[in-house]
Amino acid sequence: MAGRIGLMDVSPSVAGGRYPAKAVVGGVVDVAATVFREGHDAVAANVVWKGPTGSSGSPAEVPAGAAVAGRRKAPQTPAGPLLRMTAGIPGTDRFHAQVTPDRQGVWTLVIEAWSDPLGTWRHTVEAKAAAGQSGQEMANDLATGVILLERIGRRPRQRHAPAIRAAVAALGNTALPVAERIGPALSGDLWPVLVADPIRELITRSSPVQVWVDRPLAEFGSWYEFFPRSSGAQIDEDGLPLRHGTFADATLELPRIARMAFDIVYLPPIHPIGEVNRKGRNSALEPGGTINPDPRDVGSPWAIGSAAGGHDAVHPELGTIEDFDDFVAAAEELGLEVALDLALQCAPDHPWVTSHPEWFTTRPDGSIAYAENPPKKYQDIYPVNFDNDPPGIYAEVLRVVTFWISHGIKVFRVDNPHTKPINFWEWLIAQVHLEHPEVLFLAEAFTKPAMMHELGRVGFTQSYTYFTWRTGKQELTDYGVELVNSADHMRPNFFPTTPDILHASLQFGGQAMFAIRAVLAATMSPSWGCYSGYELFEHEAVRPGSEEFKNSEKYQLRPRGYQAAVEQGRSLEPLIQRLNEIRREHRALQHLSGLWFHGISNDSILCYSRRDQQTDDVVLVVICLESTGIHWGETDLHLPALGLQWGESFQVVDQLSGEVYHWTGRDMVGLEPARRVAHILTVRRY
Repeated sequence: MAGRIGLMDVSPSVAGGRYPAKAVVGGVVDVAATVFREGHDAVAANVVWKGPTGSSGSPAEVPAGAAVAGRRKAPQTPAGPLLRMTAGIPGTDRFHAQVTPDRQGVWTLVIEAWSDPLGTWRHTVEAKAAAGQSGQEMANDLATGVILLERIGRRPRQRHAPAIRAAVAALGNTALPVAERIGPALSGDLWPVLVADPIRELITRSSPVQVWVDRPLAEFGSWYEFFPRSSGAQIDEDGLPLRHGTFADATLELPRIARMAFDIVYLPPIHPIGEVNRKGRNSALEPGGTINPDPRDVGSPWAIGSAAGGHDAVHPELGTIEDFDDFVAAAEELGLEVALDLALQCAPDHPWVTSHPEWFTTRPDGSIAYAENPPKKYQDIYPVNFDNDPPGIYAEVLRVVTFWISHGIKVFRVDNPHTKPINFWEWLIAQVHLEHPEVLFLAEAFTKPAMMHELGRVGFTQSYTYFTWRTGKQELTDYGVELVNSADHMRPNFFPTTPDILHASLQFGGQAMFAIRAVLAATMSPSWGCYSGYELFEHEAVRPGSEEFKNSEKYQLRPRGYQAAVEQGRSLEPLIQRLNEIRREHRALQHLSGLWFHGISNDSILCYSRRDQQTDDVVLVVICLESTGIHWGETDLHLPALGLQWGESFQVVDQLSGEVYHWTGRDMVGLEPARRVAHILTVRRY
């Protein structure tokens, strides 16, 4: 049933309030609602913003707390300090406010819409006075003002009672002109006092809207992915291992990663690898493969489990759990956080296969079904069946996740979450957040949009995206707009490559294309990632038409000479480091809102800006999408998106080169990718 005051279209609201919206500690949450009523009386609205513990407060004074148990329960309708909403564009009935959480967990907001007799009175007396009506004609209106002000003046602890009494006296003084009778009440000194503690009538409340608040790393961060087993490894001329890398070797990689200003070090699975049906180099298993398996092949880390243990064990050749703890501690000392792969699948010799065969799918011939994506076959991997024993498998996965949290892991990159039940993820993430609201989950889900978005709604912190396959100007523009419009429930993370994906643009675009894709990923999305080898321009596919790497690190060790490549000028490390430094220096690049695509007269050049309205920090990117040739275009900048007035001239400073330019909004820009792929510009007013 409709409320006494019209109240609808509350935002943020995900799936009609079914799921919490997303926010981060210290980030601004934009709140809006449509509020209206019959007739011409004024309406107003406020937000009651309630913290996880159930106490309420204003944006500047927000209570602390922890997540609510189970399915994030909606608390009772809150009461307490109110945040007045402001009217938006006239005629739209849209009211707006901003709130800022300061703790992790579930927050709740309620919109209260109400009739505003004080606002109605002001509009009435101002309109009648402007029309020249006399005090006698306005006698009832002036008397109404007396009644309203006296109501406010009688409130307990009213510190402005003397000023209110003076305004009441002026309203009742028939010897004064109308303007002088109403002037004290509407003055710049008293009126703000009156509206700060307004008279609210016919209050109508919205249903509670939940907001899940993560730590800032959930929205903004730079990821670096590498395989510990390749660190310090040695291989023979056929790619077979002579020496396997260890956690101690991997620790030596951390200072280089920290120098590149990454925030998160992501490790593919570090668990024992199955011996049964182990894949060889370039995914070979059966006769006729590129390379037949060799007993010395190290296998895929995603084929988890062997006699040495399962998901709560480390591969013996990497070291011990104590060695892993030392690695995590060393990363922390360098300001890096370790993310671990959560891949819920098993090798045929995983301990679960023997102890819990019901956790897998049995085929008619009695064998356990291995993973398939026809025509591809993954005989080294058994998918987990979540329907045969939900209580058992759910509890075991929660135990595994909690085990790694106890070893310092607060970030999980989840492998193929779209192949597991949605309700399982909703349950697992909520359970983890009961005790550990700081834990983040990245969904590795290159799948249909509906599933990707739903994974975000049920609790995944971030998601891989289609960025890898968006290379043209229009499709990048359209995708950027789509992601901004979905930011209340799905945060993007842009990876140019992964161990599974090498796009054709990088296979044939040369070194400049690697720079182009890195700049796009680092400046279009608050979170981006880089897979090791990217800085060395690794671009060979296993076969024509394939998006898989030749000699993929998924199936063999790949030791790399990073330092020698830097010294010889064959590395993208300097650019990657500068990109991450720019991201840390500019708040405009640290959240998805504020993204704006500008016109430029060349389809091979993309122009976009990012703006942080709190600090008015603005970053403007002009980037060539082609990796060869020389390309010129004239900008057509939407100056208000840059915080500028139409016709205003301004200065831009290139954060890559230090060059300074004087622009007007219509400026010629030239890029030669062999020398420079992009301008990353900050905007300065004269």
